[in-house]
Amino acid sequence: MNNLVPRPEHQFTFGLWTVGSTGRDPFGAPTREPKSPAELVHLLADVGAYGVNFHDNDLIPIDATAAEAEAIKKDFRKALAETGLTVPMATTNLFYDPVFKDGAFTSNDPKVRAYAMQKTLRAIDLGVEFGAGVYVFWGGREGTESDSSKNPVEAIKRNREAMNFFCEYALDQGYNLRFALEAKPNEPRGDLYNPTTGHMLAFIETLDHPDMVGVNPEVAHEHMAGINFMHGVAQAWEAGKLFHIDLNDQYPGRYDQDFRFGSRDIKAAFYLVKFLEDVGYTGMRHFDAHAYRTEDDAGVKDFALGCMRTYLILKEKADQFNQDPEIQSLLDEINADDGSMTPYFGAYSSGKAKALKEAHFDRNAMGARGLQYERLDQLTIELLLGVR
Repeated sequence: MNNLVPRPEHQFTFGLWTVGSTGRDPFGAPTREPKSPAELVHLLADVGAYGVNFHDNDLIPIDATAAEAEAIKKDFRKALAETGLTVPMATTNLFYDPVFKDGAFTSNDPKVRAYAMQKTLRAIDLGVEFGAGVYVFWGGREGTESDSSKNPVEAIKRNREAMNFFCEYALDQGYNLRFALEAKPNEPRGDLYNPTTGHMLAFIETLDHPDMVGVNPEVAHEHMAGINFMHGVAQAWEAGKLFHIDLNDQYPGRYDQDFRFGSRDIKAAFYLVKFLEDVGYTGMRHFDAHAYRTEDDAGVKDFALGCMRTYLILKEKADQFNQDPEIQSLLDEINADDGSMTPYFGAYSSGKAKALKEAHFDRNAMGARGLQYERLDQLTIELLLGVR
């Protein structure tokens, strides 16, 4: 079906670390050979992706010499030119190297904090060099296992100081960048600071340049905490802060699984896709997931294509939902408004408050009304299962 073929206007992106995963996990060695960044660009082009994103060290190893870095960048730039892929987003790896074992911007060691800032400044330059318009911050080690070790208020202040510094740097350099903060409740630390999208939204409002900073919510991270992901995305959207989004899938309460998008909770994935399409989200649809460890190189392509096809299938289902006469008639009935309550809503006035206090409501009749949500949900299930 041609409408399930990824096209540039869909803005599907993957990180080098996603299709570049070698299948290694804490209990097992790699099951796939590593590929160069240039090779991964061609792999993504083969499956129809729009763009490729990277951590600084996905592209250039942390100990690379200047000559090695230039050679890698040359090959990467050539691959981008050959395929037409773009680099919409970049980020910094502040979690893998042992130097960050106690965090980066929140480390108790001031030398580590300064090094983390230096590394990030250089990584921001690298992202801008390849055209990134969004820069993501995921605090992978910004947390603790024991609250004896860190003062959480100091950690908040250190994070704020770093983000203010990077905003000023971007402005000073004339970079057209937006920063997006990514929340996660735990892993690899026992507890991470700012563990949910809601925490991040509150933190952003304390910054010197909150207009430059938004969020990058991730399906798996919110599901780890048992939270409805679409609700967090909606809050970010309503606040004008949905700068980027990470799509994958996850069983609640588990370690970070990063499953193929829609592979675990198709209903939650449907509501998410429907929301993004209904509100007209124009940002990247970034898949931050990994192929199963069981897969070879062909399986990695199956994984990447599967992420995109599932999104497009659910986009079709969302259109079908919006056009289904029975569903829409039921929604009209559920949301019926004869206008009689309109005088009580909107901005406050003393007259409105007086009228509202004096109004009569038939509480028993309102409480007895059936809302037909069971029927609506079943119709949605039947639509998703393909029998409507």
